[in-house]
Amino acid sequence: MDEVEFILEEAKEAMENAIVHLKKQLSNIRAGKATPSMLGSVMVDYYGAKTPLQQVANVNTPDARTLSIQPFEKSMIQEIEKGIMVANLGFNPMNNGESVIINVPPLTEERRIQLSKQAKAEAEDSKIGVRNDRKHAMQELKKTDISEDALKASENEVQELTNEYIAKIESILVVKEKEIMTV
Repeated sequence: MDEVEFILEEAKEAMENAIVHLKKQLSNIRAGKATPSMLGSVMVDYYGAKTPLQQVANVNTPDARTLSIQPFEKSMIQEIEKGIMVANLGFNPMNNGESVIINVPPLTEERRIQLSKQAKAEAEDSKIGVRNDRKHAMQELKKTDISEDALKASENEVQELTNEYIAKIESILVVKEKEIMTV
């Protein structure tokens, strides 16, 4: 693999990482239906150690508006409820002696608009990342000792790659916005 191909491959990999990061960030934005990832930030006091909720219980979604948390030990129910309250996610946990149940309230129109703006900001951050990857690749290409025509062709290739990844970001954002705004 020559130097130019290496630079192009490196740029593509960096842009792909921007997409992966965007998807991860968008998965944290709530879109009206209950998902176990909503409780990803919940930490539970497990015998004196702060432990992620997923390590002390199973989290399921029996329906689109309900989260069911089945602790591995019944003695953990109180701690799980406390952990959810401390995480300040706006949920009101209830328990039935066997498990903790959370009814996820529907999003208000105002909240949907806020979440949509948050999703747009995440997408914009990813676009900035892709553009920075393009800038870096262009600088690396200029350092190589290739002909002017080959340099121009390589720069065009980097630009096409950038356009492709920005279009991917846009399509991911459109899907997420639709998901957020759907009642």
